[in-house]
Amino acid sequence: MKNLIPILLAAPLIASAHPEHGTQPGADIQSPVVTGNGEWTYEAVPGWGKLPEGKALGPTHGSVLVAPDKKVYFSTDSELAIIVWDEAGNFQKSIAPDCQGFHAMDVREENGKTVLYGAQNNGYGNGARKKAGKPTTPFRVCKIDTDGNLLLEIPNASTGEVPGGWNGLTAVTVAPDGAIFAAMGYGSQLIHKFDASGKILKTFGGKGNGDGKFNTCHGLTIDHRFGAPRLLVADRANRRICHLDLEGNWIGVHASNLRLPCSFSWHGENLAVAELEARVTILDKNGAPVAFLGDNPDRKQWANFGIPTKDQRLGIFTAPHGVGFAANGDLYVQDWNVSGRITKLRKK
Repeated sequence: MKNLIPILLAAPLIASAHPEHGTQPGADIQSPVVTGNGEWTYEAVPGWGKLPEGKALGPTHGSVLVAPDKKVYFSTDSELAIIVWDEAGNFQKSIAPDCQGFHAMDVREENGKTVLYGAQNNGYGNGARKKAGKPTTPFRVCKIDTDGNLLLEIPNASTGEVPGGWNGLTAVTVAPDGAIFAAMGYGSQLIHKFDASGKILKTFGGKGNGDGKFNTCHGLTIDHRFGAPRLLVADRANRRICHLDLEGNWIGVHASNLRLPCSFSWHGENLAVAELEARVTILDKNGAPVAFLGDNPDRKQWANFGIPTKDQRLGIFTAPHGVGFAANGDLYVQDWNVSGRITKLRKK
């Protein structure tokens, strides 16, 4: 296991692009804020992510990703479900109201079309639906098209066939051959592998801190950097990222001493990691950190769901939960937040 503590204590660069407007970074929301270092230097874009009149993000406990057409897909626990913006932050539409509460998403090109996979978590957003007399949503994995039409469902009803149950679904990713991986990071700490049609193939993992075990297996992605594809797991409460092969066999720890890693996004051989304790870290192929983005010096705000809008500072995160790279290196970050929060980081 790598010891990254000396590196992780390095301070990030955060500075107002217009210091005459005030010394507190982001105090003037009209001014971009610089964060990061070296080739990973970014500007946080003020006011990015417009919404229709009278609409609000609502609670965010989900994911953000960028499709090949540069559209940004952002999942929420609100009635907006999945919001679609263009890269300038102009609202395009909201889709898939039945997919409210996608905790994680993955994007793929299949048969010449863009499809989204989502892990829908039953524990969030259901209180408001119950009060409104609406049915609650199940734990399920969904495949939808970019208009929100359901193409495939691995439903809650499949629990009898899935060892260890289906409760606590946190993550989904898809291998090159179409195999679907789903993590039970809020439950059994098992990872289930399905074929492309949703048939269960195998289960592995379980709770612990040793090899092949997890404590909040919160995020999944496929790693193509080492020859045969690998499964990369954000083992959040163990503060590490782990490699397994696509049959679930343990390979090793890729990075450790992280601040509650939640989810991933790729840019070439570099990996952005959303860390719930108030920063985004860029890791290289060796699992070493090469940049820290939006690192928050106020520990009271780390992993704090209740930070009100008035106490949020542009370019400084409170609880990154989802992160998505654009092809040009821009980053989109979703904070876990009671009123909802998205930040666009524009690469300088």
